[in-house]
Amino acid sequence: MSKNDFVVIVDRKNRKIGEIDKLIAHEKGVLHRAFSVFIFDSDGNLILQRRAANKYHSPLLWSNTCCGHPRSDESFKSGALRRLNEELGIKCKIKKFGTITYNLKVGDLIEHEYNTLFYGFYDGEIKPNPDEVAEVKKVNLDFLLEDVKKNPQNYTKWFILILERYSKDLKKISRAKNL
Repeated sequence: MSKNDFVVIVDRKNRKIGEIDKLIAHEKGVLHRAFSVFIFDSDGNLILQRRAANKYHSPLLWSNTCCGHPRSDESFKSGALRRLNEELGIKCKIKKFGTITYNLKVGDLIEHEYNTLFYGFYDGEIKPNPDEVAEVKKVNLDFLLEDVKKNPQNYTKWFILILERYSKDLKKISRAKNL
């Protein structure tokens, strides 16, 4: 197994404890580092991705632009930039806007994550990696918030939680149009 299949275990204050296999972390609900990225276009639409069918949890559900786990030798930001490029072919500047810790049951697995949140703006070509992403779309944030209320089964649980907690911040960000 490669180092890329490991996540960084932390305590509630994000102090590193060690590393663990990613799947084991999600099977046992071990608290670990993660990031979620929200990229908007210049019209204020959020770029969403529908997770690939082969994902080990939450397949074919809609979620924020990109999410993942920083490697042991990466900052949250450098991990987020890496995954944006790997999943969607996006290269842009991003800025932190918050953190959230959650412990969510997703099927037979548990998402117990210390999640750092980033935003950015991008209007270029999107090149989804089919191993990671089934589909991409851009949506108006107000429409998205209503749809999540009406159809929560179509979205990842962490995405719903982040939208609930940070919807006001995301609305301000979507109107900013740049960093």
